Amino acid sequence: MINAEIQAYAQSQTSAESVILEEIRLQTNLTRNDKNMLSGFYQGRLLSTFSKMLRPKVILEIGTFMGYSALCLAEGLEENGKLITLDSEPETFAISSKYFAKSEFANRINARLGNALEIIPTIDETLDLVFIDADKPNYANYFDQVFPKMKVGGIIIADNVLWSGQVLDIEKFNDESTIALKAFNEKILADERVSNVLLTVRDGLMIIRKEQD
Repeated sequence: MINAEIQAYAQSQTSAESVILEEIRLQTNLTRNDKNMLSGFYQGRLLSTFSKMLRPKVILEIGTFMGYSALCLAEGLEENGKLITLDSEPETFAISSKYFAKSEFANRINARLGNALEIIPTIDETLDLVFIDADKPNYANYFDQVFPKMKVGGIIIADNVLWSGQVLDIEKFNDESTIALKAFNEKILADERVSNVLLTVRDGLMIIRKEQD
């Protein structure tokens, strides 16, 4: 949705990713048909920057995939902070776990395999930063579950909220994911407890700040 030349220029003027992130990105592009699910270089650097600005103590990621976005977010953790990442796919969970193990954040990432809607209620920590990048029909449910666990001033980032522009034409694209994402965007905008901005980065990033309980 963004001019390709402008996007390429923006990426060329962006700080480099780490060696392990480059490895994950290249291997994913070479070996997986679902490579478009990876956050990618430009979005990854944005996630890292948000995290470094916040210096979170506890990060929750919903949707691990290959571990790329988790490692980007982990770059901003405070000294004794940790990142909890959840995924329901055993295959990619095994791959991401190997990358985590050889990263500098190996002892600070808690990867859990299972249904996020069942795991989130068991998390006792106060959350500073949440990244939602999982099954689209449950975005609103994930938001409702994590919101009470977040500190005031905490940030939720939701990926793919533009859904390749399909949210603009709900009559034409009336599948479950498109309907759910459009409803999620409207839900966030109407929620007086938060402030938000929808960034037209890649497939759309909704940045949500908790203003009050």
